Order: sequence, then C-alpha cells, then structure tokens
Amino acid sequence: MNSFASPPTLGALPFPRRADDLYSRIFDAILEQRIDVASRFTEESLAQMFSARRSDVRDVLMRLSHQHIIVLRPNHRPRVAALDSEQTRQMLHARRLTESTLVRLACQSRSQDLKPLRALIESERHCTARGEAIRLSGEFHLRLAEIAGNAPLAHFLGSLVPLTSLAIAQFEVELEGYCVWQKHQAILEAVERRDAGMAERLLGRHLDYLEETLLDAGPTFSENRVAG
Repeated sequence: MNSFASPPTLGALPFPRRADDLYSRIFDAILEQRIDVASRFTEESLAQMFSARRSDVRDVLMRLSHQHIIVLRPNHRPRVAALDSEQTRQMLHARRLTESTLVRLACQSRSQDLKPLRALIESERHCTARGEAIRLSGEFHLRLAEIAGNAPLAHFLGSLVPLTSLAIAQFEVELEGYCVWQKHQAILEAVERRDAGMAERLLGRHLDYLEETLLDAGPTFSENRVAG
C-alpha cells in the first residue's frame, strides 16, 4: 500500500469532513493570532471555544503537532510554536527545492484537472478574513503539488506549507497589496500551457518575495512571551 497516496490539503493525515472543518477553524484562529504563542489553552477550552467534542479537538491538535504548528509535551499545556528567522529561512529554502521540481512535474502531468485550482484562486480573490486568506494561499501550493503526481514530494511539501502560513501570521506580514491570487493565477496559466520554464520562474519570484518579506520583518513576539 502506498502510504503517500493522495495527500489531503494542508497536511498529511486523512481526516473526515467534520474534523477537517474543525482543523480549518482552529488553524484560522492561529493564523489570525486569536490563538498565539502566549495563549494558554487546553483541549477542554478549545472544545468550548469551537463548540466541538474534546476528542475531535485532540485529533486536530495532533495533526497540528505533526505539522509543527502546535507543540505537545507530556504534563504541559499545548502551545503554538514560535518560529524564528533561521527556521523560516531553512523552511523556504526547502520549499524552493521541492516546489521547483513539483511545478515542472505538474506541467508534464497527463491528468491535469485544473478546475479545483481555479475555484481555489477565486476563493482567494474574494476572501477578506486574514487567517483564511493565508490558509487558502498555502492550499493552492498543495493542490498544485497533487497534480504533479509525485506523492512523496507532495507529502514533504505538506509539512512545509503550514509552517510558511504560520510565519506569515507571526511575523505580521501584510500581503494584501501583493495580490497573491494574481501570482497564483499566472503560475496556473503557465502550468496549463505546459510552459515549465515560465512556471518555475514565476514560482521562484513568488517564493523570493515571501522570503525577502518574511526575513525583513522577523518575528513580532519577544522571547519572554514564549518562555516556559
């Protein structure tokens, strides 16, 4: 059995629709900084906040822990991971190496179904909630990776994209003027034309901008806020 087959969006663990919805709501709250590195929360408090079962919250926290968004330690409350500039630099370098290959493979794929990506870009275009916009932006890259047809690489990218989303949120980077959906649209059009060189160049410029913006901004929280 291929353990890498059909990676779900924004992560590598299969979840039913109800848990996926709860995952999105909790992750959006983290990306909107309603739950941040200084927040003190438990499974029970999140269950109350999101009107969910505690067991479902526990599953989502485990999923976020696998993505290194949430830190889980025995006899400690869960906490949101605090990224630093060096972690972010390394993560973006890994993304560049991985996605350059994936976007070329997507251009060569014989089974291109681009309708979900077009719908996703349309959702990005009309989204006004910051947390959801960040999450949808990451989902575009994961959906594109699925088209490439290399499950291990797509699986690996699924561990990097959520961290990029967290960095954008924690470094309080404003991307509204950058029009991310337009960059994604241009990449998608190149993939549709099967122009691998252009698709890779557009992707590279997109990641260049993210890296420059994130590393110039740096984290906005202090070490004291995340101690303990």
